Amino acid sequence: MRIIGARATAAALPFHRLIEALRALFASGCVVPQRHVHQPADAMTSLIMPAWVPGGPYAVKIVNIAPGNAAQGLPSLHSTVLLHDGATGKPLALMDGDTITARRTAAASALAASYLARQDARHLLVVGAGRVAALLPEAYAAVRPIDRVSVWARRPEAATALARRWRRQGFDARAVTSLEQAAAEADVISCATLSTEPVVKGKWLRAGNHLDLIGSFMPAMREADDDCFRGSGLYIDTDEALAKSGDLLGPMSCGILDRHSVQGTLASLCQGQTPGRRDALRRTVFKSVGSALEDLAAAVLVADKSF
Repeated sequence: MRIIGARATAAALPFHRLIEALRALFASGCVVPQRHVHQPADAMTSLIMPAWVPGGPYAVKIVNIAPGNAAQGLPSLHSTVLLHDGATGKPLALMDGDTITARRTAAASALAASYLARQDARHLLVVGAGRVAALLPEAYAAVRPIDRVSVWARRPEAATALARRWRRQGFDARAVTSLEQAAAEADVISCATLSTEPVVKGKWLRAGNHLDLIGSFMPAMREADDDCFRGSGLYIDTDEALAKSGDLLGPMSCGILDRHSVQGTLASLCQGQTPGRRDALRRTVFKSVGSALEDLAAAVLVADKSF
């Protein structure tokens, strides 16, 4: 069994390649049981996420989430991915799950945007300054002509550092202090936070906006207020989002949303069963909670590159 570290894992997952691998696997499908959620410690939640192609590769990811880690200068997420031969059960590779999680999460948002964001979207607003947020301009630039990036974070110094990093990558990037003003100007708004209270308000959004909600992968978490969903076309990564995301559970509890509000999933978009954006003035929202399908697609890419 090979052990593949963060640098080699990232090198095997350029976004143009990863996005297309996700598109192909969402189109063809695989077996994805519901994730198992455990709380081995008061301050830490653990997710166990398996996925496999019948007769093909089989991957299991373990994700440990400890929001309090930030106070210790540590990442809030730690994870590993173990890839097996699906026929023999032989372990093939243990991979850096943090890198896979971050890159496949950003890639899934970009995949959704390839169907839902306006073709001429150039201005991306990133809300958050963590590991996933840092990857979003590069991921979105693989599917849309993104050249201007704004970033807002609760810690202004983190936003400033991230904008500086993106300028070195060739983006016209700047940190902003007014989230309301930045949201009104952006073509795409992508939120990647661990917030438990809405940070984006629907009254700030304009016609044609695409809102991407990456955080809120548990019921107690929220990034968008109820107004963000009123009058918007809602898409989700998988049906599990309806049971896991506080961003959806909140509006569902007061009748603003129900299951029939969902216009499509990543699978239905990639399979051509659901049309994406049809109107330049339409507002769209994509809510993701993550899927082990994405981990499997990424793990297979890493293995193909590394073996």
